[in-house]
Amino acid sequence: MELTGLTWLLALLPVLAVLLLMVGFGWGGGRAGVAGFLTALLLALLVFGGDALLAIVAIGKSVFLAADVLYIVWMALFFYNVTNEAGTVALIGRSLPRLTPDRAAQSLLISWIFVSLLQGVGGFGVPVAVVAPLLVGLGYSATQSVIMASLGHGWAVTFGSLGTSFVALTAVTGLPGERLAHDAALTLGLACLISGALVAYVSAGWSGLLRSLPMLLAVGAAMGLTQWFVATQGLWTLGSTSGALAGAFAGVAYVLSPLGRSKTKRAAAQADSSRSLVLALAAYAILLLLAFSVNLIAPLETLMDSILIQVRFPAVATTYGWEVPTESGRGISLFGHAGAILFYAGALAFLLYKRANYFERDDAWRVIWRKVSKSALKSTVSILALVAMASLMTHTGMTQIIARGISETVSAQVYPLFAPFIGSLGAFMTGSNTNSNVVFGALQQETAALLALSVPIVLAGQTAGASLGSVLAPAKIIVGCSTVGLGGQEGPVIRRMLLLGLIPVLFVALVTFLRLSG
Repeated sequence: MELTGLTWLLALLPVLAVLLLMVGFGWGGGRAGVAGFLTALLLALLVFGGDALLAIVAIGKSVFLAADVLYIVWMALFFYNVTNEAGTVALIGRSLPRLTPDRAAQSLLISWIFVSLLQGVGGFGVPVAVVAPLLVGLGYSATQSVIMASLGHGWAVTFGSLGTSFVALTAVTGLPGERLAHDAALTLGLACLISGALVAYVSAGWSGLLRSLPMLLAVGAAMGLTQWFVATQGLWTLGSTSGALAGAFAGVAYVLSPLGRSKTKRAAAQADSSRSLVLALAAYAILLLLAFSVNLIAPLETLMDSILIQVRFPAVATTYGWEVPTESGRGISLFGHAGAILFYAGALAFLLYKRANYFERDDAWRVIWRKVSKSALKSTVSILALVAMASLMTHTGMTQIIARGISETVSAQVYPLFAPFIGSLGAFMTGSNTNSNVVFGALQQETAALLALSVPIVLAGQTAGASLGSVLAPAKIIVGCSTVGLGGQEGPVIRRMLLLGLIPVLFVALVTFLRLSG
């Protein structure tokens, strides 16, 4: 299909529709998602040469892609409601000021360090779903909580989820991870500081940001350098996890040090006669232990992944020659999935808190699942619609047309500024750093080669932009909003997040530009 300005604009129309409806008119993710899906469906059939079979295949694949996400959404809500019903979320919120009463420092510990640790071992929306309610327990507004939890872990997505996104980049480009790890980890390590700075700003304004600079530099260096070192040693599956663990040690050491205490008076410790902080944190320790065990112990991983639900879809093509080969849809590991791990952790935590008499009602199990269902239904509709929209755009070539339109109209001198935004756009549309790398990785590689630019640096911009842009995706924001009572009110949250969330993407664009200009 010939690329013209009108073609490019039409390909972009579904994304513009979702943006306009959510940001401009304040629509919820469900309504805007359905509108975006219907727009993509009409364009696929009437403009981009799709037919009924192509639409069925694209939507069929989207069901599996959405199920992959929704498995996590439902189980993250289950895990959260277990801890919330037991009163442990509120307890952690009351206990943190005993470590440091400084609001900015508190927010950095939870929505920069802890959320990044969760991204390292899980990802796929789990970090925001788990951390946002903790921030509400600390007294932040629901909107603030979702924004901080989202922005805080953007730097950790590429090497998070045990390196899924980075592995996808190596697969589609055919380049070894050893060649790409240095530039990707370096770029994301620098972006880590910006992620933390945004968290401090949202938490406590400019004064909080300035007050937190020593902590930001100390912890950011620990996380960024550790991730870079681990990734460049060939252990990119543990990059974000190792970085976040280093940050946790550095963060706690800082707030307990004379430098950390000098900012504010230390809060007096207050005993909680009915709840144990150690027991409250046990649920999260169980979650991390299970995530590490299932993903790092090979025999256990093989056993848990023994049942895989997957369907093979036929090849389809548009009348303009865009082809999608025969392939299997997204595989769902019934017992080894991140959603399954969340369920195991939630169930064990439920038994633990039940034995400790933390639940006030005898029918706590039923109450928990009733709350899960009520919160998850809106998210389910939204995610199904948005993933189906993205799948239709990919299967009819709309996604590739958008990227081509950007890459073919800029010169080699300015292309480095656009590369991270292409990655960010892909992640925004699909909700996934991995999907963005799959869709745009080879295109960025080819464009960099044609323009005689360093392929590893351009690809670092691609995956870093996608990593940071993925936290702005409506599909992920919906997950976070659903756990703090903002289901159906995602539009205003996205409106507030967009400008802040584009700051680290712009920073990565400048880093990419400067590195290729030197």
